[in-house]
Amino acid sequence: MSECMNFTEGEFYQGHFDSRAYVKNFYSCPRGHSDEKDFLTFVLRCLSGVFSKGDHRGQRLIDVGSGPTIHSVISACEHYDEIVLSDFADNNRKEIEKWLNNQEGCLDWKPILQHVCELEGKSLSDLEALLKQRVKKVLKCDVRLENPFYPHTLEPADCIITSLCLEAACKDIQTYRGALHGLTKLLRPGGLLVMVGVLGETFYKVDEQPFSCLRLSQYDIEEALGGLGLSVHEFNILPAKDQNNSVSDFEAVFHLVARKPSD
Repeated sequence: MSECMNFTEGEFYQGHFDSRAYVKNFYSCPRGHSDEKDFLTFVLRCLSGVFSKGDHRGQRLIDVGSGPTIHSVISACEHYDEIVLSDFADNNRKEIEKWLNNQEGCLDWKPILQHVCELEGKSLSDLEALLKQRVKKVLKCDVRLENPFYPHTLEPADCIITSLCLEAACKDIQTYRGALHGLTKLLRPGGLLVMVGVLGETFYKVDEQPFSCLRLSQYDIEEALGGLGLSVHEFNILPAKDQNNSVSDFEAVFHLVARKPSD
């Protein structure tokens, strides 16, 4: 797939990414897409494991490349006073805004919120209200820029989350390393970086529209993070269970936790 199409960078997403189809296909239930065999369940469990105990907390959390989704910050929202969500594509940011503002026809995140509530013993209505209260901004971002939020300059974050963004936005390993460097600069000294991504993937589809992906190995990611001085504390991997996957060719989904050195 990657050999027969140009890499689909942010500008392609702006014109071709169907936000609502993406959420319907991959986030309508806690298992995620049926072809991806518990991909989303793994991600939600890992994120809950990081944040639900309250060991990591702070003033500001930035989710880089949220897409049209809010799932990455559900478990963290209780522990950070200000949450910034972000994406390159206008439609993705609009879908988040519609949900935050309870607009008619907004995306339904209750099945995913309910799953996290069951993991953590929380109330759905309370958690949903808290998340909407803690999200303070939804901003445009471009991870290919040295400052992904240019022309805005954000205050350093205590935590950055990025999920399924960098490998979809970066056409080569040099761009990927540059993007990680940009994220690291957004973190305060000692801050936490939480990443979710895919290993060995070259494409995924939303309905029948293919999008390209930078094929990464665990070594590629750990080398890039190590080169920036970050220490990796967790690197969890769930191998793909089905080679007949019609919507992507990922070999594994990963979740990692890294920390920026303190000054």
